[in-house]
Amino acid sequence: MKINQIIREKRRELLLTQEKIAELLGVSASAVNKWEKGSTYPDITILPALARLLKIDLNTLMSFNDDMTDIEIENFVDEIDKTLQEQGYEIAFQKAIDKIHEYPTCDTLIYSVILYLEGALFLYNVSDPQHYREIFEGFYKRLSVSEISEIRDTAIGMLISYARNNGEFSKAEELINMLPFSTIDKEEQLAILYRKQKKYEEAEIIWEHRVLKGVTDIQTALINMLEQSLLENRDDDAEFFADLYETIIRQFCFPEWMHYNAHLLIAIEKKNKDESLSILKKMLPAMKKEWNPQDYRLYRNASGSGSTFLSSRLADTICDELANKEEYAFIRDSSEFRELMAQMSAV
Repeated sequence: MKINQIIREKRRELLLTQEKIAELLGVSASAVNKWEKGSTYPDITILPALARLLKIDLNTLMSFNDDMTDIEIENFVDEIDKTLQEQGYEIAFQKAIDKIHEYPTCDTLIYSVILYLEGALFLYNVSDPQHYREIFEGFYKRLSVSEISEIRDTAIGMLISYARNNGEFSKAEELINMLPFSTIDKEEQLAILYRKQKKYEEAEIIWEHRVLKGVTDIQTALINMLEQSLLENRDDDAEFFADLYETIIRQFCFPEWMHYNAHLLIAIEKKNKDESLSILKKMLPAMKKEWNPQDYRLYRNASGSGSTFLSSRLADTICDELANKEEYAFIRDSSEFRELMAQMSAV
């Protein structure tokens, strides 16, 4: 975060006006306004007094301690991931929080670390996830006013999800209405521009990203339509959506194990033991197979780093839930299930 952003944020936190800051420092209100816009900077002789007024130290005011580079953040998230795998979630979580305390105004750090920890809650089947989500919610509230649009919008999206899951529907609707709307598609405009400039690789990367996002959006829509069909006992519709889901996954070259998601959801909802086991016997081993998106023309510029590890880890989590959660008890009284679990533990 830059000095102008720090001045503006801290002034607002203290409920001070630009006029009040100017009065206390003996400068004009327009000077303070220009500081916050970043068009000019405070005189060096004013900095100590300004820091005291904003209740921060000079290092923070001058951004000496409050910015990390993108590569530093990426390396730190990798470090957190390694810590989690070797020492467990709580130690990784505390390490991340300590780093955030060290760089409390670095929105990109907070965003990257908290989103990683959020995803890891499920991936590593963490006990008492609500304890952590209460802490994450505080960070999302901070990020919901970030000046970085991607961070702000994602944070608001997470707060919407939290409110919806907690049954706070009015709050969720209020947050939804905070999301920006634009008729200009930035990515599309950039891709067209790159093509005109003969920057073909840059344009193709954008279109690849659009394909991935589009297919992911369709997946989400079909799964939601399938679940709603099951709730309304429209079994034929549920099967139709599951078939369409599988076709799309195959056509767009997604990992093999994802082919089975929708039909497994139906089988488990119907407590169909034979069908559930039949799907799991194909799906779980497939999750351990290597998948490189670059092998397919659609995604040749994509980065596949970590995708196989994540699916493999997810398979371990699913096996743990199948073996322990009450909702899956109907498939556990079979030799086929025990053989499958033994096979997966040996992989």
